[in-house]
Formats: sequence, C-alpha cells, structure tokens
Amino acid sequence: MTKPWRLGVDIGGTFTDVVLERGETRASVKVLTTYGAPEDAILQGIRTVCAQAGVAPGEIGQVIHGTTLATNALIERRGAKTALITTQGFRDVIEMRTESRFEQYDLNLKLPEPLLPRQRRYTLPERIGARGEVLIPLDRGAVAALADELAGAGYDSVAVGFLHSYLNETHERMVAEVLAERLPGAMVSLSCEVSPQMREYERFNTVVANAYIKPLMKSYLTRLKGRLGGEGLDCPVFLMHSGGGIISLENAAEFPVRLVESGPAGGAVFAADIAARHGLDKVLSFDMGGTTAKICLIKDQTPRTARVFEVARSYRFKKGSGMPISIPVIDMVEIGAGGGSLAHVDAMNQIRVGPESAGSEPGPASYGRGGDRPAVTDADLLLGRLDPQNFAGGSIALHPDRAAAALQSTLGDRLDMGTETAAFGLSEVVDENMANAARVHAVENGEDLSQYTMIAFGGAAPLHAARLCQKLGISRFLVPPGAGVGSAIGFLRAPFSFEATRSVYMRLGDFDAAVIRALFAELAGEATGFVRSCDATAPIGAEYKVYMRYTGQGWEIPVPLTAEEAAHPDAAVFQTRFEAEYEKLFARTVQGLDIEITVWAVNAATPSPETVPVPQSDETGAAVATGTRSLFDPALGKPLAASVTDRTTLAAGQTVTGPAVITEDETSVILPAGMTARARADGCIDIRTGEDT
Repeated sequence: MTKPWRLGVDIGGTFTDVVLERGETRASVKVLTTYGAPEDAILQGIRTVCAQAGVAPGEIGQVIHGTTLATNALIERRGAKTALITTQGFRDVIEMRTESRFEQYDLNLKLPEPLLPRQRRYTLPERIGARGEVLIPLDRGAVAALADELAGAGYDSVAVGFLHSYLNETHERMVAEVLAERLPGAMVSLSCEVSPQMREYERFNTVVANAYIKPLMKSYLTRLKGRLGGEGLDCPVFLMHSGGGIISLENAAEFPVRLVESGPAGGAVFAADIAARHGLDKVLSFDMGGTTAKICLIKDQTPRTARVFEVARSYRFKKGSGMPISIPVIDMVEIGAGGGSLAHVDAMNQIRVGPESAGSEPGPASYGRGGDRPAVTDADLLLGRLDPQNFAGGSIALHPDRAAAALQSTLGDRLDMGTETAAFGLSEVVDENMANAARVHAVENGEDLSQYTMIAFGGAAPLHAARLCQKLGISRFLVPPGAGVGSAIGFLRAPFSFEATRSVYMRLGDFDAAVIRALFAELAGEATGFVRSCDATAPIGAEYKVYMRYTGQGWEIPVPLTAEEAAHPDAAVFQTRFEAEYEKLFARTVQGLDIEITVWAVNAATPSPETVPVPQSDETGAAVATGTRSLFDPALGKPLAASVTDRTTLAAGQTVTGPAVITEDETSVILPAGMTARARADGCIDIRTGEDT
C-alpha cells in the first residue's frame, strides 16, 4: 500500500512554511504569515504545494503543525481574562520572582510585569506540607464562595497553583470540581497537571501561562481543524511540542504551554536528522528565520534538553529577564536576530539590531509594503546576498532603492557613512550578536565549538552561516536541502512523544528502591498514555532521567538512566552515573557530600524514522555558474565578483569555490573567499574552509 502524503506547517513571525512530502518526493513553499487569521496563510500554502505536486488535498493523510502563536500571545499579552487561585499568603509569588538579578549593577533595573495583575490573583486558606501531608484542610464551602466571585467577575480561564501540589493534588482537584459546577464556561488549568515540579515561582508561572493562552489556542486549533476539513483534508492533525515530539491536537489544546517553542524544536529535530545521516556527533544547529535566530547544541545526534526556559525577555533576550516556563524543552538560545530584525543607532552612536522585528506586516523596507526602517534583509540585499527578482522563489520582489533609503536615513546620515558601509555595519552587528550568544551557550555547557560542525537552515541562516563560522572558529558547515523550510521538515521527522515529570525529593542516604520503581512505573504509564492517544499501534519506548545535585546546591543536572537501572534502582549506580555527568560539566566531583534527587522524568516515544547514512561523493569537477554578481566579503571588507550557481543544477561531487552564491527558491548559500562547497549525494551542500573538502 502506498504511504499517504504528509504535511508539515510552521507558522513563523514573518513566513509560514508549508512542506508536502511522501518518501523522497517533496514540495514546499514560504508564504507571508497572516497575523489576523494565521490559518489563511496555511491554506494558501497548502493550495500551492498541492498544485506543485499534483496532489489533491484529500490524499494528505497527516498534518503536523508548529506555531509561534502561543509565544506571541505571551509576549504581546493577548491572552484571555485569567484568574489565579493559590495558597493564602502566596498570591505575590509570580511578582516577587527570585533573588536573581540579571543586571547586577543596574540601579534602575526594571523587572518584567507578571502576566496577571494582583487584583486577578486570589487565595484560599489551605496548606500542603513539603512531604505531601495536609497541614490545613481546604474547605469546599470557601472554594464555592470564591467560584461565585470569579463567575461574577467574568473570567474566561482559571489557573490553580497550590504550594506543594506536585506531591498531593487533592486540593487542586477539589477546586477543579467546584469550578466545573459553578463556572462551567471557564477553562481550568491545574499546576499538578501542567507542571508537577518543585519551585513554586516557575510552576505558578507555567500554569498561569497555560491558562492565559488556553482559550486562544483552543479556539485557533478548533478553527484550523474546521478550515482544513473545508479544503478536503479530513485527516488527523498533530502538534509539535517544545520537547521535540508530536502530540495530538486535543492534548495540545489542553496544554498549549507545551507549544511555546514548537517551531524551534522542529528545527533542532531537523538538524539532528541531518547529523545522523552524515555521522556527525558534535553539531551546532543554526536556525535563522525572519524574526529570531536559534542556536542549539546537538551531541550524538540528540539535541540537548532542559526543564525550564524563558519567554518574553524584556532586556534584549538577556537570560533571567523573562518569564520562566517549567516544561520539558529542547535547550537552545534564542536571539532577536532574523531577516526582519530592525536596526537603529543608540545614544552612544552604536548600531543596534533587534529584538524588534518588522515581521511580515509591513516587513523590511525592501518589501515595499510600507516599512521605512532598515532590517537585516535590507542589508543582505545591498551586500549582494539576495537577488531582488528571485526572493522567496520570485513571489516577493525586493526594492533595493527603498532598502538603501532606509539604511541611509536611519544609520548612514546619523553616523556619517555611506549606504554600503551602513549595510556592512548592520550585518556585522547582527552576526556578532549571534556569535556571542553561541559562545556563551557553549561555555555554559562546557563545549569547544571549534570541534563542531554547523548545520544552517531557515530562510536567513545560509546567508550568514559562513561569517558566523569565521567568528566562531568553525571550519565546516552544512546547508541541507529544504533549508529554507527546515523546521517544517523537522516536524515530519519527529516521533510521537511525551515526557512526564514529577518532583519527589530523595537523598541517596534515604534511597528507597520500592518508591522509585513505583514512581517510574507511574510516570511511564502517564507518558505512554499520551503517546498512545496519537498512535494506537506503533511500538513505544521509554527513556528515563533523574535530576540530581549535591546537598546544599541550588540547581540540579540531568542524569540519564537505562531501562534496567530504572527497573532495578540501586543507590551506588545512581551515584556513579551522577558523578560521571557532574565531572563532564565541571571537571571534578565533590567528596563528602550526600547527593539529592529532585525531579524524575520518563519520556515515551515512538521510534524515529530510520536514517540512511549518506555515501561520500567523489569529486566530479566544478559546477557550472549561471552568472556573476557583486558580493560584499565582510572578512575582507570589500565587494568581490562572485559566481552564481543554481542549486538545482548541482550534481553529487561537484564543487563551488568562493566567492560565490548558490541560489534556490527559499534561500541562498553565501560562500566567501577561502571556502569551498561540495554537493553531497543527499543534496546537502558541504562547505569547508580552505581546500580540505
């Protein structure tokens, strides 16, 4: 039986990417995101790719979707009217934050406002202890009275977060029962379901964020499902979640906070798949789109993961200045550096780029849609990296004169420099911003980037990857086929998966194997149930992980366990595994201290698609150029005559020597002087410094 067509859809801040795939056959398109009704861009893209492939929409058997809508709603504060119910005395936790100061010496430091103002935060007299015991019982009558008050205030959504509810959820469950009776029209989010982990600041923020965007996302997903059906796509719709797997539309609507990093997660999965095909164990994933750039470390073909990440950072994407979300997520650093990122001159007469973006409406000045401020795309156009007549496959005509006018008026006139120099300055600033973020991320994880290979994708990454490699000391990068729509392709490579987590504090000195076995079994059942709701027949595997630290430390590190070690827990094995991971990060262990386990996690997943190694391609000579154009080389600080080659004409083994531009519909690969590219058998462009290709 022929496999059905599968569709991947990624809504970004500037473009919506749509990919249609079956086996080795693929059609893709980038269309401008329609903010008012995001599904409009999706339907436009579906019609285009179906026409390209000669496929009727009814032949599509599966849709996998990732979106920035949840993130944007949190950043722009466009959520539902939401209330928080918490333990008496703890209503201000989300406003008090922690003692951490992300700008230690800034006397005028302004902390981001909490998602809910104080008048929307309510309390009930109850208390669960740190071991899960009930210290103050919750009175059902008090809950009913508060529910009536909330009903009168007209709330659309309610978040419930009690102290230590991750150990004992009975009080949160009682509130949910009463709200269902007295406030049937409101949506309810419980912290014991959304994020059953210790640290109330992060947990309360997470459940509030889930409740805040739940009505919006539920409405959008329901609307999208109906619109797809109207186009003839009567097939299952799944969502990419932040941890790098796929969940059902129903689960996504219930836990929309899990979608906050869905698009970038798809990109990391895409890069990991390419790394596996090429046998690369150390990869730096570089995803640069229209609004942001994302950088992720991938070791042994597996992206790094984390339990907490931040959204809506208020200080130029500075760590610690945002809203913490406590869910399983692929660990990456995000920078306000995309094709639409806007430039300005600050009070010190320095060029600054981002985090503000032109998006798709109006877009960069060169789009000719009303934008009058210079963006990264405008600089790329004037530096010769983009063809004004063949941008986005020719669907968008760029206007060099408008780009030049915006750069000159905003940067050139202010700094007394020419237009080309202004474009060069803007480009260097954004590249250095990304390089610096990558350096810091690598240092924080104890990695040397000179040993890494970069995989560049997203519409803007191949334009900037070579310069980024020069700055980071990386000698090789790959640009895979479909790089311009990499995240959408990644959706089609991801397994169905779900990670269940639970905070149960335990010291190795008090190790209880029976409790651990029961806990892992419960988490495995929970995670497997979510995955089984997506695929009723596929085999499901499980990965086990614990988060451990030395007694007295403030944060823990992830420690992977085998299924055998989880089924037959042993304190000595746990200690050995922890010390090995700790030494990898800090080059030493600490003697004489007990070790604590704070969080337990089980990730259930279907098998990932089988990867076929890419054979090495013998050199078959130089590719045939279709023309030349002027290309500014930032390392040399001057324009050079560069060859132009159409990527579709490259055969396996053919080489292109810089300076050169390799063009395709969705992006262009920039090759500065001193770099050589070779086409691989799978369509990847393999670029290396010097002649060692």
